[in-house]
Amino acid sequence: MTFSKLNKAGFVLAAVLGVLDLLSLVQPTPDGEAGPPFAILLIDGVLGLITIVAVVIAWRTGRRGAARIAAGSRIVSMVTALPAFFAGVSAGLLLIVSVLVVLTIACVALMLLPSRVPVPVSD
Repeated sequence: MTFSKLNKAGFVLAAVLGVLDLLSLVQPTPDGEAGPPFAILLIDGVLGLITIVAVVIAWRTGRRGAARIAAGSRIVSMVTALPAFFAGVSAGLLLIVSVLVVLTIACVALMLLPSRVPVPVSD
């Protein structure tokens, strides 16, 4: 299967978000500051790695299943960020989480968008 330009844009966005998840492992939240616990950062790092691998497989082989795995890992990663809306964190961190949630929704929608390939009609 071939993916459209919109699908590929979703893959690129998902890969960037996956790399950001991996980079969150490098700089954990210092003690006494608001932010995710290390266990959540570790889970997000694993989900970021799954996203990157699934995006590469989907891009190179054209498999929709790999695109679904990438979308699923992005959704789970987004769910781990949702407690920031309820935990009383700073406005700056809340803004960052909000942007990441919107970008995740956009990349999942783009990745799972069906290709518009013309179908021949036989009469």
